[in-house]
Amino acid sequence: MRNTNKANKSPGDLSIEEQQELSKIKKQNSYGMIVLTMGLISFLFGPRFVVIPVITILLGLLTIRTFDKATEDNPWTFYIGLGLAAYGLYLFIMGYVHEVII
Repeated sequence: MRNTNKANKSPGDLSIEEQQELSKIKKQNSYGMIVLTMGLISFLFGPRFVVIPVITILLGLLTIRTFDKATEDNPWTFYIGLGLAAYGLYLFIMGYVHEVII
């Protein structure tokens, strides 16, 4: 007798309906995740190294056009990354330096 319990299925045993349902789930834009990560780095180290926030802002502005509303979740990764980079640049311009303990 064959076991038909769905809990015992391996990841490769998805039915066509399950694969179609999973493909409907919206994904994150990979460029947005890069901008978000670089924005965090810009906030942490931007007051000391101005090149990091500048590169992050340029990358974010150039790649925000790759966002597709139909297949991707939301553009907030771009917005937050750009905001953190702008704040890191602002800290550099104003001469503020914060201590980063890693």
